[in-house]
Amino acid sequence: MNDHAFTTSMRWLLPEGIDELLPPRAAELERLRRELLDLFSSWGYELIMPPFIEFLDSLLTGTGHDLDLQTFKITDQLSGRLMGIRADMTPQAARIDAHQLRREEPSRLCYIGTVLRTRPDSIGGSRDPVQVGAELFGHDGIESDIEIISLMVEVLRTAGITRPYLDIGHVGIFRSLVRQAELAPAVEAALYDALHRKARADIDELLATVDAPTPVRDMLSALSDLHGGIEVLDEIAEVLRPANGEVQQALANLRGIAELIAQRFPDLPLHFDLAELRGYRYHTGAVFAAFTPGYGRELARGGRYDEVGRVFGGAARPATGFSTDLKALASLGKRESRQKPGIFADWSNDPALIAEVERLRRSGERVIWALPGQRGDARAMGCDRRLVRAPDNSWQVVPV
Repeated sequence: MNDHAFTTSMRWLLPEGIDELLPPRAAELERLRRELLDLFSSWGYELIMPPFIEFLDSLLTGTGHDLDLQTFKITDQLSGRLMGIRADMTPQAARIDAHQLRREEPSRLCYIGTVLRTRPDSIGGSRDPVQVGAELFGHDGIESDIEIISLMVEVLRTAGITRPYLDIGHVGIFRSLVRQAELAPAVEAALYDALHRKARADIDELLATVDAPTPVRDMLSALSDLHGGIEVLDEIAEVLRPANGEVQQALANLRGIAELIAQRFPDLPLHFDLAELRGYRYHTGAVFAAFTPGYGRELARGGRYDEVGRVFGGAARPATGFSTDLKALASLGKRESRQKPGIFADWSNDPALIAEVERLRRSGERVIWALPGQRGDARAMGCDRRLVRAPDNSWQVVPV
């Protein structure tokens, strides 16, 4: 095969991790999108539509620094400044709340849109997910965390995710213990990496080189082992008893969230893990993620990220939120297809037939014109009925 033939035959290929939605999946995805927007609205969340591309320093400010490697970068031909294609809409929502809205009362914002990433989050993951999310700005109590987690669970249920389970942590505990130990930034980064891997031997070896009080080192070392169901919270409280007031407040926060979520969703399995520090560089409090059996990575994730508004020139507003991928929800959810068969109508300029087609469409039916000379009958076009002329010259719908 010559180069020209090879190039021509490969033009239909998409980049790795980039996909497109075809019928009927695209229609199912759109129906779910509309249902989720209605759900958000019923909870008081207002829709925002941030730009797909903006100046890089805005995208990577505050919550966005972790996104640097995930962001495609281009040069703006008008200003000469570096621009980025959004890899996450959360920083954009924070910018809108802090700089555009500038409200004193709580803001509830939601969004649905495509994001683009330089690499997938995991093997086989998408680089162009349709991100769905909700953010609650302006309240720092556990009540707003409970609302966001509850909304996330309702999103999963709407999508037909029938057996989710929740993983909950709290980055504030690790942050506070690091401050107590007065760890250098490089040591903190190495310890974070070891905790993320739950590499107890590496953790102990690293802490052995730290000049910090023994109780603090012991508590940091124990974080990798403090995970389990809601009953593990008692063990966590006992192990971290020597910790300072910040840690105790974070533990009270974690327990409060656990108890209220267990009350609201008694059938929702809860798992707690103090070594799970997802989004550590920008999250400040409780963090959480939803999983479902048979899916090897988190389906939805979120957490608290206070004080982010300050970097956008606004108030230092507390914030909490979550996001998920609409395409993953649609693929994993057990929902019945709502694409009903259509009605076939032979092409005609008959005013009575055209009026009947318009009436049927207004009533919610799908009516497809049979184009002259086309290939494929009613069944091939997804129709189980057709319009035929009755003896009285009216038009009637009959089964195919």
